[in-house]
Amino acid sequence: MNHAFFGQHLYVSVAGNIGVGKSTLVEALAAGFGWQPYYELVAEHPYLDDFYADKHRWGFHSQMWFLAQRFEQQLEIADTPIAVVQDRSIYEDYEVFAKGLLEQGILSHRDFRTYRKLYQALIHSTTPPSLLVYLRAAVPTLLSRIKKRARPSELEIGADYLSRLNQRYDDWLRRFELCPVLTIETDNLDVVQNDEHRQQVLDTIGQAVGQRLRVQYRLPLNGG
Repeated sequence: MNHAFFGQHLYVSVAGNIGVGKSTLVEALAAGFGWQPYYELVAEHPYLDDFYADKHRWGFHSQMWFLAQRFEQQLEIADTPIAVVQDRSIYEDYEVFAKGLLEQGILSHRDFRTYRKLYQALIHSTTPPSLLVYLRAAVPTLLSRIKKRARPSELEIGADYLSRLNQRYDDWLRRFELCPVLTIETDNLDVVQNDEHRQQVLDTIGQAVGQRLRVQYRLPLNGG
């Protein structure tokens, strides 16, 4: 893949399962290329701890908050005149998480229809990314990374839940056609601690969008 986006507002979105390393990569891309980063505001989520404690009770609330936050972010991205890189796309909220909760019986059909109606209305007002970078990892890798970063709300996440999400990601991206997708297998890549691995990933993404690194990013990161 080698796409150049000359004369176009460059917008890269980093997609992937919980703990795969999205925010770490977003930080590195922003520093390496001078792009404006937009992060998923997990720490500000008012329902997340409740959701992981009782998914059936708080699943709808959690997903609606994420959707509202993501759309607000999309409006900011559209108004940003420089290249941007985003931690998780708005599409994942619906295609992976909301659909996954419906399949597991966590969202009722009524709540899912309400969520889908709002999502479909909002999505018509958003611009697709120039490139979607999909970070993929097996469940044992994800569990290990979640344990290392030790976010209290995530420590009870089980292998079955992560496996279902991985399957939903694969199903979604087989059908996704709104922009090019660059898939990076990360089981054997440590972009947090390994400078060589981080450089390899940054170079791969830079080649995909036709840009060169502005700086060599060598500082250890702590994201996830």
